[in-house]
Formats: sequence, structure tokens, C-alpha cells
Amino acid sequence: MSATFEHVPYERAHLDGVIALCVAEGWPNFPEDPERAHRTLTAPGVTTVVALDGDRVVGFAQVQSDGEIQAHLSSIAVDRSLRRSGVGRELVARAFALAGGIRIDLITDSAEDFYEAFAHRRKEGFRIYPQYTQDDIDNN
Repeated sequence: MSATFEHVPYERAHLDGVIALCVAEGWPNFPEDPERAHRTLTAPGVTTVVALDGDRVVGFAQVQSDGEIQAHLSSIAVDRSLRRSGVGRELVARAFALAGGIRIDLITDSAEDFYEAFAHRRKEGFRIYPQYTQDDIDNN
């Protein structure tokens, strides 16, 4: 089904659609400062791809990469009505191909089934918050 959607590099015209997907997911970082979100989506070393249904953004994936070895899937969201349609898989594939690398790492707390469908190896990891104390993290 994803073949009916266009997957293109992110442009500023897509920002409102990306923000809407983040709002639907309950992710505050991009919606609270759209200009910061745009800078994040276009920063050096970042590749962002959007899935379009006509002019409507129905998904996006953001990958950070050194272009040679290591990549990190930082964000991905797909319109809830289009999940399990191939849109997310195609976003990951296109973003990774454009970003470059031989592997892609990610952290998830809600989409294990989606990522299990890719060839993968599980690794233990940490998410470090240098600006906070452990009490800040535990209480939020």
C-alpha cells in the first residue's frame, strides 16, 4: 500500500504536518517550538523524510548519521490510520538510504513489534540526560 504515497526529503512546507503527527503522539518537543523543530529536522548530519498523501504529511522519519557507519533513528511517526500499511517501513528504508551507514540504532518504548519485523540484533542501552539529576528523571 505504501507505493501510493510519495516519500520525499523534508522541506519547511512539511513542518505543520510533522508537528500535527507529533501532537497526535503526545510528543511535546517539536510542537512547543516549531522553529527549533525545523532546525532539528534540517541540522547537519540529519536526514528527514516525509510520506505524503497528496499534500498531506502522513508520516516522517528523522535519522542522524555519520554517513559511513553509524546511524540513529531519532524520530518516526505515521498517521494512526495508516499503520501496518508499509508507510513506516518505507520511511525507515528511504531515510537510512539517504543518510548512509551500515547500521541504524534506535530506542523505543512503544513500537517493539514494528522494529522486530526488521533484520536486527537487540542491544542494551541507556538514554542519558546530562542537564537533569536522576531525581528529575524519576519524578517525570
